[in-house]
Amino acid sequence: MFELSIQTHFSAAHSLRGYPGDCARLHGHNWHVKLFVECKELDEIGLGIDYKIMKTELKAALDPWDHYNLNDVPPFDTINPSSENVARELYNEMSARLDNDRIRVSRIEISETCTAKVTYRP
Repeated sequence: MFELSIQTHFSAAHSLRGYPGDCARLHGHNWHVKLFVECKELDEIGLGIDYKIMKTELKAALDPWDHYNLNDVPPFDTINPSSENVARELYNEMSARLDNDRIRVSRIEISETCTAKVTYRP
């Protein structure tokens, strides 16, 4: 089994509805994202998946969130844009974009800061 990963970032604001503290107020982050993909076997030229495909699809998935208030963007207009929910939603989106009979998204890591990170895997 191979596990390939890429990382990127996006910038977005959010506020946590119902949170009993400062994070209930609108604030922003440079969210750091790591995408991990598992591959059972390599293709005919020896690749699990082209990093270029991973980068292109991850950018497309993040574009609707980049430089927006996440609270205004579906699905976060109805669910809290916590790091946990952001990670799960991104995992689901990337799985829909990349999963096939040879590869699957294995996990997503999201960091709001350099000291706080969540990992989502099903």
